Amino acid sequence: MAKAFVVAGTQSGSGKTSVTLGLIRAFRNSGLRVRAAKAGPDYIDPGFHAAASGAPCFNLDLWAMGRATCAGLLSELAADSDLVIVEGVMGLFDGPQGAEGSTADLAAALGLPVVLVVDCSHQAQSVAALVHGFASYSKDVEMAGVILNRVKGDRHESLLREALPPSCPVLGVLRQSDSINMPSRHLGLVQAQENQSLETLIESAAAGVARETFLDKLSQIGTDITNQAPGVAVPPPAQRIAVARDVAFGFAYPHLLTGWRAQGAAIETFSPLNDEPPPAADFLFLPGGYPELHAGTLAANQRFLNGLRSFTGTVYGECGGYMVLGQRLTDAEGQAHTMAGLLPVETSFAKPRLHLGYRQLDCASGPFPRSLRGHEFHYSSGAVTGSGEALFTVRNAKGDALPPMGLRAGKVMGSYAHIVAAAPR
Repeated sequence: MAKAFVVAGTQSGSGKTSVTLGLIRAFRNSGLRVRAAKAGPDYIDPGFHAAASGAPCFNLDLWAMGRATCAGLLSELAADSDLVIVEGVMGLFDGPQGAEGSTADLAAALGLPVVLVVDCSHQAQSVAALVHGFASYSKDVEMAGVILNRVKGDRHESLLREALPPSCPVLGVLRQSDSINMPSRHLGLVQAQENQSLETLIESAAAGVARETFLDKLSQIGTDITNQAPGVAVPPPAQRIAVARDVAFGFAYPHLLTGWRAQGAAIETFSPLNDEPPPAADFLFLPGGYPELHAGTLAANQRFLNGLRSFTGTVYGECGGYMVLGQRLTDAEGQAHTMAGLLPVETSFAKPRLHLGYRQLDCASGPFPRSLRGHEFHYSSGAVTGSGEALFTVRNAKGDALPPMGLRAGKVMGSYAHIVAAAPR
């Protein structure tokens, strides 16, 4: 079994994703078998981790999954690797209000040490107070050391090192570089499969990490992962499942698809952007993604849309998939595009507004367990244009009631929520 540790940041934008990618590829280049995980519900970063490691990356979300499922998924990653690197989410102690779910909570629950990435671009001796605060804030979190990121030169490095006490190991000092900047858009980083310079970016990050960190020390700090029962997040909704898969529908969680296959489900993918109709199946899954960036193409792809309309099994769409199941999708330029027309909803990006947060989802019937946990993250607005049954009753992470979410019309259903796991018991 593998060792595992967490790469966390002091805040979003500290550079932990670039550092994580560099570590994954540098260890892989050294001959280790490396797997990756991402704390929280992020569906974009795992694509970069998969590219760096050469294997699927799982999400580990303590609030949505609970400890047992997170431990089982971590064990699955460890079973065929030497090292598992878990990238945190936001800052180390940031998480859902009034509930467990931060990177620190996950590290403590799984007994994993934390390597803290500190953005040093605008500080010198003050780094000592910052690191001391993070290291001493919670006795449940083991701080293994720090990686000083975006250091401007030798003198800057000297100031930082002299300020830090011997009790805080410096595991790496990464110089400021423009070569590993990662482009982004409204939902986060531009997807890995869209980044034409991805391999160059990863190798550049790996070269810096290999040159400027103590890989030998980092490989030894992790916790030995014990064998756990498999982490089944959600039972398969059917035995034959069709999944839309391309850059417009790229937000299917790998842990869900892997879990469904492990439980005997046959999964076949197809590309709506290539005007492919869904294959024969009992359940059709349209994941989230960026259909708004390809709305004109999707509206013109009649083989795909007619295949949706004639599908005889259950059809489920989340977020972007939900938009495509609706009547019309209006893009950011105000252009309206005709979609499948299977649900009485119209969605629009004409006046973007952020909707973000964890969601406790309960449904009276359907292909999924009655009680689910998921995540909402989008900038579009939706308007119901006809009669339909709400798919979910909803609460936030604190347990506060929110308006019902989604629609169901016969065998067709969808919502803005991304399902992460069955609610922990």
